Amino acid sequence: MTSVFSRKDFIATKWFTLEKIIQFITGVFIVPKIFSTLGTVDIGKLKFVELVLGMFTPLFLLGLSAICIREIIFKPKQSPQILSTAFYLRLVSWLLIFIGVFIYFGIAKSSPLSHLYIIIALSYLFKLTDIFEYYLLAQKWTKIIFICKITTLSIIVALQYYGVKNHLSVDYFAQLIVLDFFIQGFIYFLILRLKKPFLFQSWHLNWPLGKSLLKMAFPLMISNAIIMFYITIDELFLKYFIGDHANGIFATVQFLVIALSWNLGFSIINALYPSLAESYQNDTALYRKKIIRLFKIMLILGTAIGLLYTFFGGYILSQYFSESYIEALNPLLIFCWSPLIIFIGMIYEKHLINTNDLNKNVYRFSLGCAVNVVLCYLLIPIFKVEGAAIAVLLSHFSTNILYMFLDHKSRRQLLSFI
Repeated sequence: MTSVFSRKDFIATKWFTLEKIIQFITGVFIVPKIFSTLGTVDIGKLKFVELVLGMFTPLFLLGLSAICIREIIFKPKQSPQILSTAFYLRLVSWLLIFIGVFIYFGIAKSSPLSHLYIIIALSYLFKLTDIFEYYLLAQKWTKIIFICKITTLSIIVALQYYGVKNHLSVDYFAQLIVLDFFIQGFIYFLILRLKKPFLFQSWHLNWPLGKSLLKMAFPLMISNAIIMFYITIDELFLKYFIGDHANGIFATVQFLVIALSWNLGFSIINALYPSLAESYQNDTALYRKKIIRLFKIMLILGTAIGLLYTFFGGYILSQYFSESYIEALNPLLIFCWSPLIIFIGMIYEKHLINTNDLNKNVYRFSLGCAVNVVLCYLLIPIFKVEGAAIAVLLSHFSTNILYMFLDHKSRRQLLSFI
């Protein structure tokens, strides 16, 4: 990695990787206990609420994350204006969404899950502070991000352990999601206030800049909305055809593969993105070499994840989860190969961000969404959770690999990298 990436890039990746490894270790020991304490039905309810509200995430995030990081790298002197404008845009967006959720689930619609919807929706207010992370990523200050996230993780894991030992309800664990975002944001704020890279008192909404950011981010926001919909499709079909128990089983598979595994690849790609953006501006040949090297690293990591769960998936489920979760084995053996495909798409998306060609994200995720809807409708009634795993895997293949070969320009660029 160090032959094409600088020492600073390598250090940035090291901190991100170490964070995910620590999350993996703690997750292996505490999250299965939470799943077993709550049972498949309550876990299914909590995850379903998270997924339903997750469909609004693109409207809350506004596609600004990658765009702001890119703009801070390209225009470092405008960093305070970019961050403050992004903050106020997202604050207004959250207010509108929260008021809508509160009116619908808190007043208009009587539902046993209303309180969960309000709690999870509130957590997005504190997630506003992840705009501080945009700046830290652009500056490659990943050690600060590591310290913040590990401190937050330590506190939350301790509280989760307390909840497991005392057999507390699903509401308690939902409230920990709010607390997680709050603690992380508060630590970011304290660190940046201490280092003083900019003055918070001077933050204001720059509307012309805001319009420019929203215009650039619009394709990413649309594609993210499509992503959230097609990720949620499986849970919607599972709940309709089978029920909360099936969603609890599938949530276990997603936890093992997504939360514990492919987040490692996601963190590496994110850590190295500033280096890719710099090379894209300054050295095309080096940029090509970095893309190729990153592809190779992710192919190795994706294959390792697939092999890990193929050979040890049954052992992990039997040792760390209760007997009711053993049904997750077959879906896990299918879904565990999705990181290998997803990592390719993640790198492709970073390339689209650099080339300002994000409209293709809309097209490729629309393709994946259509494939997932059709396959879920056909497979879930017959194969149940296994059908959902097959549908998601094939939709990921359509989105992240098939589309690149169908699109003429992407195919030509891909061949030029080989």
